[in-house]
Amino acid sequence: MDRRQEISDFLSSRRAKITPEQAGLPAYGGDARRVPGLRREEVASLAGVSVDYYTRLERGNARGVSDGVLDNLARALQLNEAERTHLFDLVRSVDGTVPRSEAEAPHIPPAVLRILHSMVGLPAYVRTPRFDTLAANQLGLALFSPFLLGRTLPVNNARFVLLDPRAVDFFPDWETIAHDTIAALRWQVGRNPQDKALADLVDELSARSELFRTCWADHNVRIHRGGVKTIRHPLVGDLTLSYESMTIDSDAGLILTVYSAEPDSPSEKALRRLAEWATTVDHEQSRQASTG
Repeated sequence: MDRRQEISDFLSSRRAKITPEQAGLPAYGGDARRVPGLRREEVASLAGVSVDYYTRLERGNARGVSDGVLDNLARALQLNEAERTHLFDLVRSVDGTVPRSEAEAPHIPPAVLRILHSMVGLPAYVRTPRFDTLAANQLGLALFSPFLLGRTLPVNNARFVLLDPRAVDFFPDWETIAHDTIAALRWQVGRNPQDKALADLVDELSARSELFRTCWADHNVRIHRGGVKTIRHPLVGDLTLSYESMTIDSDAGLILTVYSAEPDSPSEKALRRLAEWATTVDHEQSRQASTG
Protein backbone atom coordinates (compact mmCIF):
# COMPACT_ATOMS: atom_id res chain seq x y z
CA MET A 1 0.00 0.00 0.00
CA ASP A 2 1.12 3.57 -0.69
CA ARG A 3 1.67 4.95 2.81
CA ARG A 4 1.77 8.56 1.61
CA GLN A 5 -1.62 8.09 -0.03
CA GLU A 6 -2.92 6.40 3.13
CA ILE A 7 -1.93 9.46 5.18
CA SER A 8 -3.50 11.80 2.64
CA ASP A 9 -6.77 9.87 2.47
CA PHE A 10 -7.00 9.42 6.24
CA LEU A 11 -6.43 13.09 7.08
CA SER A 12 -8.80 14.36 4.40
CA SER A 13 -11.49 11.87 5.49
CA ARG A 14 -11.21 12.99 9.14
CA ARG A 15 -11.23 16.67 8.13
CA ALA A 16 -14.45 16.09 6.18
CA LYS A 17 -16.19 14.70 9.26
CA ILE A 18 -15.90 17.85 11.41
CA THR A 19 -18.06 20.92 10.94
CA PRO A 20 -16.87 24.40 11.94
CA GLU A 21 -19.45 24.36 14.74
CA GLN A 22 -18.02 21.13 16.14
CA ALA A 23 -14.54 22.64 16.03
CA GLY A 24 -15.69 25.78 17.83
CA LEU A 25 -15.23 28.00 14.77
CA PRO A 26 -17.71 30.67 13.68
CA ALA A 27 -19.95 29.71 10.78
CA TYR A 28 -21.31 32.43 8.54
CA GLY A 29 -24.58 32.16 6.67
CA GLY A 30 -23.04 33.04 3.32
CA ASP A 31 -19.98 30.83 3.86
CA ALA A 32 -20.57 28.34 1.03
CA ARG A 33 -18.27 25.32 1.16
CA ARG A 34 -17.24 23.26 -1.81
CA VAL A 35 -16.46 20.25 0.38
CA PRO A 36 -17.92 19.06 3.71
CA GLY A 37 -16.11 19.63 6.95
CA LEU A 38 -13.21 21.92 7.77
CA ARG A 39 -10.98 23.69 5.30
CA ARG A 40 -7.25 23.00 5.36
CA GLU A 41 -6.50 26.48 6.67
CA GLU A 42 -8.92 25.91 9.55
CA VAL A 43 -7.23 22.65 10.54
CA ALA A 44 -3.83 24.35 10.29
CA SER A 45 -4.98 27.17 12.55
CA LEU A 46 -6.44 24.77 15.13
CA ALA A 47 -3.24 22.68 15.09
CA GLY A 48 -0.92 25.69 15.31
CA VAL A 49 0.92 25.05 12.03
CA SER A 50 1.12 26.94 8.78
CA VAL A 51 -1.30 26.24 5.96
CA ASP A 52 1.57 25.21 3.69
CA TYR A 53 2.87 22.78 6.32
CA TYR A 54 -0.52 21.14 6.83
CA THR A 55 -1.14 21.00 3.08
CA ARG A 56 2.15 19.13 2.58
CA LEU A 57 1.23 16.77 5.40
CA GLU A 58 -2.22 16.05 3.99
CA ARG A 59 -0.56 15.26 0.67
CA GLY A 60 1.37 12.52 2.43
CA ASN A 61 4.66 14.35 2.97
CA ALA A 62 4.95 13.30 6.62
CA ARG A 63 8.65 12.55 6.97
CA GLY A 64 10.09 14.07 10.12
CA VAL A 65 6.80 15.26 11.62
CA SER A 66 7.14 15.56 15.40
CA ASP A 67 4.90 13.85 17.95
CA GLY A 68 3.87 17.29 19.19
CA VAL A 69 2.51 18.27 15.79
CA LEU A 70 0.67 14.96 15.50
CA ASP A 71 -0.84 15.47 18.96
CA ASN A 72 -2.04 18.92 17.92
CA LEU A 73 -3.54 17.52 14.72
CA ALA A 74 -5.27 14.75 16.65
CA ARG A 75 -6.89 17.36 18.89
CA ALA A 76 -7.80 19.64 16.00
CA LEU A 77 -9.44 16.77 14.12
CA GLN A 78 -11.00 15.40 17.33
CA LEU A 79 -9.57 11.95 16.74
CA ASN A 80 -10.54 9.13 19.08
CA GLU A 81 -7.95 6.73 20.52
CA ALA A 82 -7.99 4.36 17.55
CA GLU A 83 -7.77 7.20 15.02
CA ARG A 84 -4.93 8.90 16.91
CA THR A 85 -2.81 5.74 17.11
CA HIS A 86 -3.57 5.05 13.45
CA LEU A 87 -2.27 8.48 12.46
CA PHE A 88 0.93 7.95 14.48
CA ASP A 89 1.39 4.48 12.95
CA LEU A 90 1.00 5.78 9.40
CA VAL A 91 3.50 8.60 9.94
CA ARG A 92 6.03 6.33 11.66
CA SER A 93 5.85 3.91 8.74
CA VAL A 94 6.82 6.73 6.37
CA ASP A 95 9.78 7.52 8.65
CA GLY A 96 10.84 3.88 8.47
CA THR A 97 9.94 3.01 12.08
CA VAL A 98 7.59 0.07 11.64
CA PRO A 99 6.72 -3.04 13.65
CA ARG A 100 8.02 -6.40 12.57
CA SER A 101 6.18 -8.38 9.94
CA GLU A 102 3.77 -11.06 11.15
CA ALA A 103 3.88 -13.28 8.09
CA GLU A 104 3.45 -16.62 9.88
CA ALA A 105 1.09 -17.83 12.58
CA PRO A 106 2.93 -17.53 15.91
CA HIS A 107 3.58 -20.48 18.20
CA ILE A 108 1.24 -20.66 21.20
CA PRO A 109 3.18 -21.36 24.42
CA PRO A 110 1.99 -24.47 26.32
CA ALA A 111 1.12 -22.32 29.36
CA VAL A 112 -1.29 -20.26 27.25
CA LEU A 113 -2.96 -23.43 25.96
CA ARG A 114 -3.36 -24.70 29.52
CA ILE A 115 -5.05 -21.44 30.52
CA LEU A 116 -7.29 -21.55 27.44
CA HIS A 117 -8.52 -25.09 28.06
CA SER A 118 -8.97 -24.52 31.79
CA MET A 119 -11.81 -22.05 31.03
CA VAL A 120 -14.45 -24.76 31.09
CA GLY A 121 -17.56 -22.56 31.40
CA LEU A 122 -16.39 -19.70 29.16
CA PRO A 123 -16.03 -19.78 25.36
CA ALA A 124 -12.51 -18.61 24.51
CA TYR A 125 -10.02 -18.63 21.69
CA VAL A 126 -6.55 -17.33 20.83
CA ARG A 127 -6.19 -15.29 17.67
CA THR A 128 -3.79 -13.05 15.79
CA PRO A 129 -4.37 -9.32 15.14
CA ARG A 130 -5.58 -10.20 11.63
CA PHE A 131 -8.34 -12.41 13.13
CA ASP A 132 -6.77 -15.84 12.52
CA THR A 133 -8.15 -18.15 15.21
CA LEU A 134 -5.20 -20.35 16.24
CA ALA A 135 -6.78 -22.37 19.06
CA ALA A 136 -10.10 -22.56 20.92
CA ASN A 137 -11.35 -24.34 24.00
CA GLN A 138 -14.19 -26.84 23.85
CA LEU A 139 -16.95 -24.31 24.46
CA GLY A 140 -15.32 -21.82 22.06
CA LEU A 141 -15.41 -24.42 19.30
CA ALA A 142 -19.03 -25.17 20.13
CA LEU A 143 -20.10 -21.52 20.18
CA PHE A 144 -18.50 -20.84 16.81
CA SER A 145 -19.16 -24.30 15.42
CA PRO A 146 -20.67 -23.02 12.12
CA PHE A 147 -17.20 -21.97 10.98
CA LEU A 148 -14.72 -23.63 13.39
CA LEU A 149 -15.94 -27.14 14.18
CA GLY A 150 -14.41 -29.81 12.00
CA ARG A 151 -11.94 -27.41 10.35
CA THR A 152 -8.19 -27.31 10.73
CA LEU A 153 -7.00 -24.21 12.53
CA PRO A 154 -6.03 -21.45 11.89
CA VAL A 155 -9.34 -20.18 10.51
CA ASN A 156 -9.80 -16.50 9.68
CA ASN A 157 -12.79 -14.89 11.41
CA ALA A 158 -12.89 -11.90 9.04
CA ARG A 159 -13.39 -14.18 6.04
CA PHE A 160 -16.36 -15.80 7.79
CA VAL A 161 -17.95 -12.47 8.70
CA LEU A 162 -17.51 -10.87 5.27
CA LEU A 163 -17.59 -13.76 2.81
CA ASP A 164 -19.63 -16.62 4.31
CA PRO A 165 -23.43 -16.25 3.77
CA ARG A 166 -24.04 -18.08 7.08
CA ALA A 167 -22.57 -15.12 8.99
CA VAL A 168 -25.67 -13.00 8.28
CA ASP A 169 -27.84 -15.46 10.19
CA PHE A 170 -25.22 -16.21 12.84
CA PHE A 171 -24.86 -12.52 13.76
CA PRO A 172 -28.30 -10.80 13.93
CA ASP A 173 -26.46 -7.46 13.99
CA TRP A 174 -24.28 -8.57 11.09
CA GLU A 175 -23.81 -5.17 9.47
CA THR A 176 -22.38 -3.66 12.66
CA ILE A 177 -20.10 -6.68 13.14
CA ALA A 178 -18.91 -6.39 9.54
CA HIS A 179 -18.18 -2.65 9.84
CA ASP A 180 -16.31 -3.17 13.12
CA THR A 181 -14.25 -5.98 11.60
CA ILE A 182 -13.24 -3.84 8.63
CA ALA A 183 -12.33 -0.89 10.86
CA ALA A 184 -10.23 -3.17 13.09
CA LEU A 185 -8.41 -4.58 10.05
CA ARG A 186 -7.61 -1.07 8.80
CA TRP A 187 -6.20 -0.19 12.21
CA GLN A 188 -4.00 -3.28 12.04
CA VAL A 189 -2.77 -2.37 8.57
CA GLY A 190 -1.54 0.92 10.01
CA ARG A 191 0.33 -0.93 12.75
CA ASN A 192 1.72 -3.73 10.58
CA PRO A 193 2.53 -2.34 7.12
CA GLN A 194 4.99 -5.16 6.41
CA ASP A 195 2.60 -7.99 7.23
CA LYS A 196 2.20 -9.66 3.84
CA ALA A 197 -0.47 -12.07 5.07
CA LEU A 198 -2.53 -9.12 6.28
CA ALA A 199 -2.05 -7.31 2.97
CA ASP A 200 -3.09 -10.48 1.10
CA LEU A 201 -6.22 -10.75 3.27
CA VAL A 202 -7.15 -7.13 2.50
CA ASP A 203 -6.64 -7.75 -1.22
CA GLU A 204 -8.82 -10.87 -1.09
CA LEU A 205 -11.63 -9.16 0.82
CA SER A 206 -11.45 -6.15 -1.51
CA ALA A 207 -11.84 -8.42 -4.53
CA ARG A 208 -14.70 -10.49 -3.09
CA SER A 209 -16.78 -8.11 -0.94
CA GLU A 210 -18.46 -4.93 -2.14
CA LEU A 211 -19.20 -3.97 1.47
CA PHE A 212 -15.52 -4.29 2.32
CA ARG A 213 -14.50 -2.08 -0.60
CA THR A 214 -17.03 0.59 0.37
CA CYS A 215 -16.15 0.61 4.08
CA TRP A 216 -12.41 0.41 3.44
CA ALA A 217 -12.62 3.66 1.47
CA ASP A 218 -14.14 5.39 4.53
CA HIS A 219 -10.84 5.00 6.45
CA ASN A 220 -12.62 4.28 9.73
CA VAL A 221 -10.49 2.54 12.37
CA ARG A 222 -11.32 0.66 15.55
CA ILE A 223 -9.41 -0.98 18.39
CA HIS A 224 -11.01 -4.39 18.87
CA ARG A 225 -10.91 -4.81 22.66
CA GLY A 226 -14.36 -5.72 23.89
CA GLY A 227 -18.07 -5.24 23.70
CA VAL A 228 -21.33 -7.17 23.43
CA LYS A 229 -22.38 -9.52 20.64
CA THR A 230 -25.64 -11.26 19.89
CA ILE A 231 -25.20 -14.69 18.34
CA ARG A 232 -27.96 -16.81 16.80
CA HIS A 233 -26.65 -20.30 17.32
CA PRO A 234 -28.28 -23.08 15.26
CA LEU A 235 -28.50 -25.38 18.32
CA VAL A 236 -29.38 -23.15 21.29
CA GLY A 237 -30.85 -20.02 19.76
CA ASP A 238 -29.98 -16.41 20.56
CA LEU A 239 -27.23 -15.55 23.04
CA THR A 240 -26.20 -12.07 24.19
CA LEU A 241 -22.58 -12.28 25.33
CA SER A 242 -19.99 -9.83 26.56
CA TYR A 243 -16.47 -10.34 25.27
CA GLU A 244 -13.01 -9.05 26.15
CA SER A 245 -9.89 -9.31 24.01
CA MET A 246 -6.56 -9.26 25.87
CA THR A 247 -3.07 -9.18 24.44
CA ILE A 248 -1.20 -12.08 26.04
CA ASP A 249 2.00 -11.91 23.98
CA SER A 250 2.62 -8.64 22.16
CA ASP A 251 5.84 -9.88 20.52
CA ALA A 252 4.10 -12.91 19.02
CA GLY A 253 0.87 -11.01 18.36
CA LEU A 254 -1.31 -13.35 20.44
CA ILE A 255 -4.73 -12.17 21.64
CA LEU A 256 -7.03 -14.08 23.99
CA THR A 257 -10.76 -13.43 23.49
CA VAL A 258 -13.17 -14.63 26.17
CA TYR A 259 -16.99 -14.55 26.10
CA SER A 260 -19.33 -14.54 29.10
CA ALA A 261 -23.04 -14.25 29.87
CA GLU A 262 -24.89 -12.46 32.64
CA PRO A 263 -25.46 -14.82 35.61
CA ASP A 264 -28.80 -16.64 35.56
CA SER A 265 -29.68 -15.10 32.19
CA PRO A 266 -31.20 -17.04 29.27
CA SER A 267 -27.83 -16.70 27.55
CA GLU A 268 -26.00 -18.38 30.44
CA LYS A 269 -28.51 -21.24 30.36
CA ALA A 270 -27.97 -21.54 26.60
CA LEU A 271 -24.20 -21.68 27.15
CA ARG A 272 -24.68 -24.55 29.63
CA ARG A 273 -26.77 -26.46 27.08
CA LEU A 274 -24.11 -25.80 24.47
CA ALA A 275 -21.41 -27.10 26.84
CA GLU A 276 -23.38 -30.31 27.36
CA TRP A 277 -23.70 -30.77 23.60
CA ALA A 278 -19.97 -30.13 23.10
CA THR A 279 -19.08 -32.72 25.75
CA THR A 280 -21.35 -35.28 24.09
CA VAL A 281 -19.79 -34.61 20.68
CA ASP A 282 -16.27 -34.95 22.10
CA HIS A 283 -17.13 -38.24 23.82
CA GLU A 284 -18.65 -39.62 20.63
CA GLN A 285 -15.62 -38.60 18.58
CA SER A 286 -13.28 -40.16 21.13
CA ARG A 287 -15.31 -43.40 21.11
CA GLN A 288 -15.22 -43.59 17.32
CA ALA A 289 -11.47 -42.94 17.29
CA SER A 290 -10.82 -45.67 19.87
CA THR A 291 -12.86 -48.25 17.92
CA GLY A 292 -11.14 -47.40 14.64
